Amino acid sequence: MSDISTLLANLRRPRLLIRAARHGLCDYRRDRDLRRLINATSPPSPESALAKLFDAEERTEETRRAGDAGYSLARHIDLLIAMLAEARLLRSPSGT
Repeated sequence: MSDISTLLANLRRPRLLIRAARHGLCDYRRDRDLRRLINATSPPSPESALAKLFDAEERTEETRRAGDAGYSLARHIDLLIAMLAEARLLRSPSGT
């Protein structure tokens, strides 16, 4: 978990993106959102989900920085919401 905590702590994104993601945490539904974001047939463990989410978010961030017309702000925020929510699951005593 310390590696994930370090990655999240070192994540540098525009403040508005992070604020939007924090605001959206209350609507996060793991079974629905992970299926859509990382093409999972069933929700994986939080560790596995976070690894896939980090990869997808990094690709999205590269697209944003490049100014590519294919960039989706909504998807970027959804990925950040899922990352924050999955990190919370890891920190919870039950882990799920």
